Amino acid sequence: MPDSPYLTIDLGRVRESFRALRAALPGAEIRYAVKANPAEPILRLLAAQGAGFDVASIGEIDACIDAGIAGALQTFGNTVKKASDVAYAWSVGVRRFAVDTDDGLAALAAHAPGAHVECRVALPFPASVTPFGDKFGCTPDAAARLLTRARQLGLHPDGVAFHVGSQQLDPSAWELGIAHAADIFAVVGGLSTLNAGGGFPIGYTTDAPDLPAIAGVITAALTRHFGAAAPRLVVEPGRLLVASAGTLRCEVVAVRTGTDGRRWVYLDVGRYGGLAETENEYIRYRLRTDRDGDPLGDAVVAGPTCDGDDVLYQRYPLPISLAAGDTVAIDAAGAYTASYASTSFNGFPPLPTHFREAPDAVRTG
Repeated sequence: MPDSPYLTIDLGRVRESFRALRAALPGAEIRYAVKANPAEPILRLLAAQGAGFDVASIGEIDACIDAGIAGALQTFGNTVKKASDVAYAWSVGVRRFAVDTDDGLAALAAHAPGAHVECRVALPFPASVTPFGDKFGCTPDAAARLLTRARQLGLHPDGVAFHVGSQQLDPSAWELGIAHAADIFAVVGGLSTLNAGGGFPIGYTTDAPDLPAIAGVITAALTRHFGAAAPRLVVEPGRLLVASAGTLRCEVVAVRTGTDGRRWVYLDVGRYGGLAETENEYIRYRLRTDRDGDPLGDAVVAGPTCDGDDVLYQRYPLPISLAAGDTVAIDAAGAYTASYASTSFNGFPPLPTHFREAPDAVRTG
């Protein structure tokens, strides 16, 4: 057994998730959000399935290139980027970029002449589990102006992009985005692409809308707002494709009664080891132990570092019999774990990942 903690990714499960999405939205272009898990075996598998790739940095562009994925299959979807980043992306064949500001558009005109452009809009979406807030996007009026200006600068305005927020539990969010996009299409004219982003949820310890339900909302909204002239649909899933394929296995380091009178359970992995999404308990992972079936009691679950913020959950039901040395499995941990893990905080190493496509396994990191 590998040293704890470690992440195992079932590549067959990744393939199944991709095919399920393609079946639910058969006409959509699927761009994998590389930030969810940039491991080379995942990138290669998805490329073989016909995916495109949404990249957010030079590092992710290089990760794709190292995996044999040409720049033409990549879209630089992060609107926050330096002019030098644009120039580098263009030099390695990236031809599609997202923008939401005049400065971003000017950088494209100067360093990526003739590039294809999607303008990202910010809309009053229902709150997701981890919303983007005001960090990205512009108003619909500004988007219409930017796309018009892009054409004047010799760029190719493809269309409108939006993102409903990570782990979005309200399918009506996609309806809202498509409705606003249709208004922009009507103003600008000649647009071809509607990028509905990611945000597709999965179930952790609570239920989430299933993929067919969300796909139905998207399909119906396209018909309602565009009629027979629906644009090409793009989606950018990350969590949906890789989360359920991952299991993070760790170990109980210690169990004690704290000065607050509560039971504390310390694991050998925490927020800095890949569980950053437990901040504010946004993502509540399902924890499994070999003692499941024993009586339960609430516990504070914490990581191993000397940081007071390295606490995962303030109240989580765990077996009362749980003891140091016991193994804990954390389900649906394939997304935003290895990619979030610190490289050296407190001297703890990065989270190693093992890839399984039965019966063989390979290791990276």
